[in-house]
Amino acid sequence: MKTKNLKIFTFLLLIFIYSCENKIPQDKEIINPFYEKAFEYREKGNVDSSFSYFYKAKDFFLQQKDSLGAAKCMVNMAIIQEKYGDYFGSQETGISAIHYLNKKDSTNRIYLSINYNTLGIISSKLENYKKAIEFYKQALLFTDNPDDKIIYQNNLANNYRRDNDYPEALEIYKSIINESKKNKIGYARTLTNLALTKWLQNQNYNPIPEFQHALKIRSKEHDNWGLNSSYAHFADYYTNKQPDSALTYARKMYDISKKLKSPDDKAEALQKLISLETPKNSKQYFNIYQKLNDSLQTSRNKAKNQFALIRYETEKNKADFLKAKAESTQKQTKIFVRNIILTALIIFIIFVYFYYQRRQKRLQQEKLLEVKNTELKYSKKVHDRVANRIYQLLSQVENTDKIDKESLLFGLENVYEISRDISYDNKDISENQAFSEQLHHMLNSYSSNAVKIIFNGNNENLWQDVNFQSKMEIYLVLQELMTNMKKHSRASIVSLKFSKENSVINISYTDNGTGIKKHSPKNGLQNMENRMNAIKGTIIFDTETNNLLKINISFPV
Repeated sequence: MKTKNLKIFTFLLLIFIYSCENKIPQDKEIINPFYEKAFEYREKGNVDSSFSYFYKAKDFFLQQKDSLGAAKCMVNMAIIQEKYGDYFGSQETGISAIHYLNKKDSTNRIYLSINYNTLGIISSKLENYKKAIEFYKQALLFTDNPDDKIIYQNNLANNYRRDNDYPEALEIYKSIINESKKNKIGYARTLTNLALTKWLQNQNYNPIPEFQHALKIRSKEHDNWGLNSSYAHFADYYTNKQPDSALTYARKMYDISKKLKSPDDKAEALQKLISLETPKNSKQYFNIYQKLNDSLQTSRNKAKNQFALIRYETEKNKADFLKAKAESTQKQTKIFVRNIILTALIIFIIFVYFYYQRRQKRLQQEKLLEVKNTELKYSKKVHDRVANRIYQLLSQVENTDKIDKESLLFGLENVYEISRDISYDNKDISENQAFSEQLHHMLNSYSSNAVKIIFNGNNENLWQDVNFQSKMEIYLVLQELMTNMKKHSRASIVSLKFSKENSVINISYTDNGTGIKKHSPKNGLQNMENRMNAIKGTIIFDTETNNLLKINISFPV
């Protein structure tokens, strides 16, 4: 009860120590609020706030040593920068993200593929087609999505086409054309690109059937981005062949680009219209194009400065925060060290107390066990040496017509000596006398007119290699058997056969009495088993064979 109360006291004390002013927060699941907020702002179209919160989320993840989380933020930042024309800033962010992604971790693969695809798009827009090809190949290495793989292969082939490597581009388009059929929009994209590349390679090739088939699919699937692409290719093809048709498709491209709110595609459509329209309309479109182009340049320059300013302000705020945090941390560290020292001291005191209590209890148990073992030891000695020797003397008196007083007195003197010196471990047999003779004398003392004892094999050669301890244990076991036979089983014939085989001595005991299990006290049986165990021997009792008691004793020499 005292131990239980002490444990409760210790638990409460530790809670009190860590509940002091300026608590040390415990570890718990970290949720990044900036990351979720960044997506909310992106969905609302608030680009500045989305970029700013991705930047803050990145720093938050890095503080938590979550490199994947930081990389995800940077991948999204790069996409935003690319979309709004900050190509060099996007490229820098995307390349930095690679350092935080583990190429050997399967959970990182999707972000690696997306990031490499973004870097490929940026390089392509900067007209660095060879670099774009390298990035698209990397994107393909890390994608596991079949649809994404088709897109990346299309992007790769497009850049081979832009780099005027038409054979390589065509080989890729042809390799994916059948696989693209699983996705109608993807198939239309691949088919258009394949036909366009064939025409660019050979100006006599007619791509119109493939263009029309792709256009039909895109129209049916309401793929406005795909329609925008188809109209552009139709306009390019018909520019020198059928200018009226080219103008029709240029106007369609201009209309759909306004729906898509894509200033780049709108600018491209205006360029086509300027070259295809009448001089009057061309001038009108040129004015629109000039304003749009100026707006695009201003917007992109603003985006570059804006994203740079967001990074600067975020870094400045972080520096101010870290400075304040360092001052707070220094104060908390002092309190923490104080609490640690106090806690360690209390734990040490508690440990010493429990150690002392357990040690005292162990010593007490050891003393009790020692007393118990001593009692068992002397109980065993009294049973084996005194009781059996007295019964041996009684048996001699009972079975001898003329009692030799001198012999009887000598036997009683011997019992007295054993009783008086039992604590000094006096031996029951002599090391100076032949063991076979001592054993014969002891066993023969139990014979009488009513009990006939037969020996076979008990000679000194048998015991020549047996150590004294084993002889003593066998002597006492056989003495116990003879005493039990005399007192309980009432046998008239006892047979003992001694033999040696493969360094193992076997003793076979048989009598025709009532059996040992039924009458023999438990202590005697246990003592015999313990003695045989002490010399690595065995004793087996068999009372069910032809109404005879059979006991097999064996032990190694």
